[in-house]
Amino acid sequence: MDLTVIIFILVYVAMAFGTFPGIKIDRTGASVAGALAMIGFGIISPKLSWDAIDYSAIGLLFGLMVVSASFTVSGFYHQAAQKVASLNISPPKLMAVFIIVGALLASVLTNDIVVVAMTPLLVSITLSRGLNPIPFLLGFCFAANNGAAGSLIGSPKNMVVAQGLDLSFIGILNITAIPVLFSIPIVWCVISLLYRNRWYLSEDKKSLMSSGEPSVIEFNWWETIKAATVLFAVILAFLFSDLPRELVALSAACFLLLNRKIASSDMLKHVDGDLILLMMGLFIINAAFSNTGIPQEILHYLLGKGIDLNSPITLFLVTIVMSIFVGTTPTVILLIQFVYPHGNVDLLGAALILGACFAGNIFIFGSIAGIIAVEQSSAHGIKISFLEFTRSGGIISIICIFIAVVWLSIY
Repeated sequence: MDLTVIIFILVYVAMAFGTFPGIKIDRTGASVAGALAMIGFGIISPKLSWDAIDYSAIGLLFGLMVVSASFTVSGFYHQAAQKVASLNISPPKLMAVFIIVGALLASVLTNDIVVVAMTPLLVSITLSRGLNPIPFLLGFCFAANNGAAGSLIGSPKNMVVAQGLDLSFIGILNITAIPVLFSIPIVWCVISLLYRNRWYLSEDKKSLMSSGEPSVIEFNWWETIKAATVLFAVILAFLFSDLPRELVALSAACFLLLNRKIASSDMLKHVDGDLILLMMGLFIINAAFSNTGIPQEILHYLLGKGIDLNSPITLFLVTIVMSIFVGTTPTVILLIQFVYPHGNVDLLGAALILGACFAGNIFIFGSIAGIIAVEQSSAHGIKISFLEFTRSGGIISIICIFIAVVWLSIY
């Protein structure tokens, strides 16, 4: 049991800080290494580790990543970014456009993939206008994280919750829509206030940053229409059929990969394999840790202290606290094991989703989207420090958390 706890703690320390002192390992590497250590030391058998992985959640995530990738290879993201770039509007208004676009795209195309696709384009657009890219990158990232809470397919963690609790697409939308809608203008207000005198770059800073023009993908109307039609069909199937969601998503991916003009390899390279490996590793690690009985003891202790994880407000707050220290996706995977809904499944699912998405903006390591935005920006000489990210993201999160608590209390 001691070795299991040690491995578990070490993995989650790496989840929190994105690396481990003295070792060049990232979150995915830590998750995979932790899972292999659990198997290698005989803590969990290969058979049980295989069974511990939620293949429904993995299949759903993979399928929707392929659907989202189809919008990338069709040139849709690049076309959308160029349309925004051509707008003759002030920086605050341009910020509003980016925030709205980020929230809308994330709600239907998965926030992590949207941030991956759009970050290089945002850098190029802002630097070409002589604008400071940092507020626009942060605003887009924060809006994508918050907008992801608006649907079950907005984020990988949402998909895990959806599969684990068998949530209703419409039921979740009814609960999360109001907090999400209120959060969008909050992102704009906070960023605009903090950067009101820093919209433009000084000449010395311009030389340190590189627009790194992203490769231009020619816009293809037919491929975009096809991708949009498939996405619409997927959403309809989620809403009005009893078909397993993972089969719907995988069928959509299969259809889109069968393409006469776009190579499947070009589409699959936009699938975040690292994220899939990270989740598979965490499923195994959490299963091994759960077998020690410690989580059950902790749950009983919390219950004895009056902390009920099946209370939406309590679950929401616990999700936020844990997400701050270990990240949102690991938190959701861990907590989902201890939620036993009795008639209020959608409300509990919404509490988990809102807590994870809103908490993801507090620290860089709080969400995959935050990590992607910061890492990709760094490649262009744009340094977003821990404090700069947290200063604006923390204020936004606190306000959004307060709104969500009020809404969950009266819903």
